[in-house]
Amino acid sequence: MTGWDELTSTALVGTDRRPYPGGDLLEAAAVEVARRRAGRRAETPRDSANASAANSGGADHDTGADHDTGADHDTSAEDNGPSDPISSSDAIDPGSATSADDSGGSGREAAPREEREAVGRRAAERLGRLLGGEHERLIPEWLAAAAATGRRVPPYVLPELLERGRRDRSIRVHLGVLAGQRGRWLAGLNPAWAYLLEEPTGETWELGGAADRRAHLSALRAADPGQARRLLEGTWERETPDDRAGFVEVLADGLSMEDEPFLEQALDDRRREVRQAAANLLTRLPASRLSRRMAERVRACVTISGDVIAVEAPAACDKEMERDGVRPKPPRGIGERAWWLQQIIARAPLSVWGRSPDELLAMKIPDWDAEVKAAWVRAAVLQKDPEWARAMFGWDPIADLLEALPPEEQQELAARFVRGHDLDSQLIMVLGGVSSLWREGLATAVLNKIVKVHTTQPWNLGELVKLAGEHIDPALFELAEDYSPAEPVQQVAALLRFRADMYKELAR
Repeated sequence: MTGWDELTSTALVGTDRRPYPGGDLLEAAAVEVARRRAGRRAETPRDSANASAANSGGADHDTGADHDTGADHDTSAEDNGPSDPISSSDAIDPGSATSADDSGGSGREAAPREEREAVGRRAAERLGRLLGGEHERLIPEWLAAAAATGRRVPPYVLPELLERGRRDRSIRVHLGVLAGQRGRWLAGLNPAWAYLLEEPTGETWELGGAADRRAHLSALRAADPGQARRLLEGTWERETPDDRAGFVEVLADGLSMEDEPFLEQALDDRRREVRQAAANLLTRLPASRLSRRMAERVRACVTISGDVIAVEAPAACDKEMERDGVRPKPPRGIGERAWWLQQIIARAPLSVWGRSPDELLAMKIPDWDAEVKAAWVRAAVLQKDPEWARAMFGWDPIADLLEALPPEEQQELAARFVRGHDLDSQLIMVLGGVSSLWREGLATAVLNKIVKVHTTQPWNLGELVKLAGEHIDPALFELAEDYSPAEPVQQVAALLRFRADMYKELAR
C-alpha cells in the first residue's frame, strides 16, 4: 500500500495501528479521496494561494490557468447515481485550512461552523471499522452511545455514514444530532441524503421539524405529562395527519385518565393511524369510555358457566366498533368473525373476565378456542398487564409479552426459557425481546446453552453467538472469557471486550 493510500485508508476507515502523527493530514487525505470520487482534481499549493488571495481581496487573483476546466474535470468517471454526494469534498471541518474551497467554485455557501465537539479519534476510528464491515451490527449501539455524549461524528466519516443511513432506516434516529451542521448541509445538497433533515437535531417545538417536535414533546411528557398534552392540544388542528399519529403515540409515557378526553376525541380523526394510536392508549385505561364499550361487547359474546367458556363471535362490525379501533377487514387467512372477536377481546379490560389468567387457561372453550387465547395474548401486550403477560408467555412464549414485565423479570423469564428450550428460531426471538443488557443470570444461561450445543450442533450456533456478544453487558467480558475455552464462547468474549472498549473510547 502506498503512503497516500495508507493515509486515506486511515482517515476514512480507521485503524488500531499507531496513528500517523499528522492529524490534519488525515483529514486532508479524506478530502482528496472525496475529490477524486466527485471527479475533481487535487488541490495544489497554487490553488491554496489563489484561495487565500481571493479571501483577502487580492488584485492579482489568477482566474485562468489553474481554474477547473472541462478538460480536467471528468464528471463521468465516478457517476454513481443519486446516492453520490454533490460534492463529497465538503466532508471536512469548516474551520480547517482547506475549507476555503468548500464551495468548489460553484457559488454555494460553505457549511456553518460546528457547535458540538467531535468524538475522540479512537472512537471515530472504531466507527470507521464498523462502517467497514467489522461487527457492523453494532453500528446502532455505537450511534446511540455517541449521541448520549452530546458530541458529533468527525466530518470525514459523514459520506459513508449518510449513505448507510440512506439504505438502513434503523440507524437514522441519532444521525440528526451526530451528523452536526456539516451533515445537514450535505443532506441539503444531495437528495439521497435528504432524509437526515427529518431527523431530530435538538430544535424547539416552534422551530423544529416533525422529528424535533416529537423529541421535544417526549422530553416534556417525561417531565410534565399534563403540560405536554396541553401543548399538543393547542396545535392539534394545525398538525399534519402523519404528525398527529406520531404525537399521539408520545402520550403513552405518563398515560393517565387525564388524557382520556383528548384521546376520545382523537377517535374521530380522519386518519386511521391516528384513530388506532388513540384506541391503543385508551385500551390501557380500564376506566376509559372505550374500555367500557369493549367490555359490553365481550359480555354480549361470552358466557362463563362452571369450567366452560361459551363464545359467539360478532356477526357484524358496525361503525361504532370501527371508531373504537376494530378494523373490519381481516388479514389473509383469518375469517371476519374471528378477526372481530379477537379485536374486541384484546381491547376489553382484562378484569371483565372476573378470573385469573391461569384459571381461564384451564377452562374449556368449545368454539373459538385459539382465537380467544390469541386475543388474550394481544390484550396482555396492549394493556401491559404483568400477570397476564406471565401466564400467556407460558401458553405462547412470544417476545412481545416480555415488554409488559420489568427488566429484571424479563431476564429471569428468558433465562428459564433458555434452560428449558432447544435452540431454535423461537428461542432467538425471545432473547431478542429482552429490552436491556443481559446481566449475569441470563448471560450464564446463554453461555451454558452455547457450550452444550457446541458439542452436538456447532453449525447451529451462529446467530446465538452474535446475539450473546451484542446483548450481554460488555462489563461481563471476563465472565465469558473464563466460562469455557470453547471457540464460540471465546467469540462472545471477544465481542464483549470490543464493546467494552467502544464505551471507554466514547467516555473520553
